[in-house]
Amino acid sequence: MFGRIGRERGWGQVTKEHFINEVKYGSFYVGTPEQVARKIAYAMKSIGAERFDFKYSNGPMAHSKLMNSIELYATKVVPMVKEILSADRAASIAASR
Repeated sequence: MFGRIGRERGWGQVTKEHFINEVKYGSFYVGTPEQVARKIAYAMKSIGAERFDFKYSNGPMAHSKLMNSIELYATKVVPMVKEILSADRAASIAASR
């Protein structure tokens, strides 16, 4: 996406530093299921979202890898996000009493 589309839009070349910055602070959700779950939960809490959706693949990716990503998201990440958000809600309720 950043290659062809970026050139068409006049964006600078993507560097490794840019990629790492997007993973840490931007909208790239890359890492272990735990890292991704924490980042999603943080983003949802920050904006008060109740739903979260994202693109699983950008660019060429083997079908097996895409399916593995979707499976990890469904079986690991989503349950962790729900657990994190539920624990935070419980802590907020307890603190308000």
